[in-house]
Amino acid sequence: MLSPLGLSPSFGFGDRLGLATPGHIEALRLSTFNLKPVFAQQSIRENTRTGRTPQQVIHDAKRAVDAAKWDSAWGADADHLKTVDDLLPFVDAGYTFFTVDPGEHVDNAADTDPLEVLKQKVTALNWDELLALYLSGDSDQAWGRFDTESLMRAAVKYSRAIQHAVAMFKRLSELKDAFDFEMSVDETDAPTTPLEHFFIANELTRAGVKFTSLAPRFIGRFEKGVDYIGDVNTLDVELSKHAAVTAHFGTYKLSLHSGSDKFSVYPLIAKYWGERLHVKTAGTSYLEALRVLAVTEPGLFERIWALGLERYPIDRATYHVSAEIEKAPTEISSALLDDFHAREIFHVTFGSALMQFGDEIKSALVKHADVYNANLQKHFRKHLDLLK
Repeated sequence: MLSPLGLSPSFGFGDRLGLATPGHIEALRLSTFNLKPVFAQQSIRENTRTGRTPQQVIHDAKRAVDAAKWDSAWGADADHLKTVDDLLPFVDAGYTFFTVDPGEHVDNAADTDPLEVLKQKVTALNWDELLALYLSGDSDQAWGRFDTESLMRAAVKYSRAIQHAVAMFKRLSELKDAFDFEMSVDETDAPTTPLEHFFIANELTRAGVKFTSLAPRFIGRFEKGVDYIGDVNTLDVELSKHAAVTAHFGTYKLSLHSGSDKFSVYPLIAKYWGERLHVKTAGTSYLEALRVLAVTEPGLFERIWALGLERYPIDRATYHVSAEIEKAPTEISSALLDDFHAREIFHVTFGSALMQFGDEIKSALVKHADVYNANLQKHFRKHLDLLK
């Protein structure tokens, strides 16, 4: 049944082709972790690049759910919505999960602004109220403790973003009765400290926003389709502090975006977040589709790779990736799907590939559906088993 998932542990299966849900369901049925699935998950950016509408994404997922006789709750996530006007098409299509991305309103410079600049910026905020609220306690918490400067930086950095998220929540509440709501600041330049995480959660709560999950920008690099880049031991400490903030409020889940293939991070999530977690994946299902094509339709795969090399310098603009074309393998085979640079090139050029070869790709995957489903089942079992 399509419905909000609430605080149950959940997992988002992005499907850019509309053909991956059968494999996702098979992986879930073999998992021992009782995760609630989000089978329809797509952002406006992805809708634009795939040429699909919110209604088509829901329809493709529902068709697969019905065929597989999936009779448990599942969700549909309108991902990375940036404006109030973005909401309506997804509301009309029946989405149950709304991820608001106010990243454009985050002041990344607040981390390094001189104090005099910060003092000028806080004049636009209710600074006296914030001082009284956040500097009144005298005890340290697991996530730290505010002093005047750290509060000033947090408030300048996130207040406008919080105000924007509040406005989107209020408008959504006018359009829909029951829904999951997430605020995401994961695609910003500056990481979210645990102390800033506390500020965001507390300000949302004070504003009356009933949010199901929150996606901070964690330290290190969570790039598309590859494992975590950074010091895992340092991340271990940070994730424990973020989990402490979430436990303090007890009203929402932590959300990991760009969760595809972050195999070194998943044990830490299981360790600290427990069942208060939501994970989002997307492009990794597309990469598994390309793995099928590399074996069954090598000519098509070669053309997709050539187009990816051509389009990567342009298509990478809206993604946090660091692949370098000159470092990608020169041999064209399925081994490209195991190379860091090639995976990111394939990942961010999916829209160009679908625009030029979409019908061929989908036809080939329908023809080789058993192979595609088996690949997805194996790949997502690896994800899900690490979250137990």
